[in-house]
Amino acid sequence: MATIINTPAAPAQDNSSATGLMVGLVLFIAFAFLFFYYGLPALRNATQQAPSGVNVEIPKEVDVNVNQNPGQ
Repeated sequence: MATIINTPAAPAQDNSSATGLMVGLVLFIAFAFLFFYYGLPALRNATQQAPSGVNVEIPKEVDVNVNQNPGQ
């Protein structure tokens, strides 16, 4: 009878040079820069804007003189 020897395949070697890590790091730094340069000022200005209600000033006294010629 024949003898069958089952040997597992050699494990795959990881030959990466951390390219994915470097690309991710560059993208993170770019995103952080854009957030600090554009995002934070936009958030600050959004909270400091004037209220959107209508501001109406009413005087205490109103002159309702109907005389056109005050000298007569």
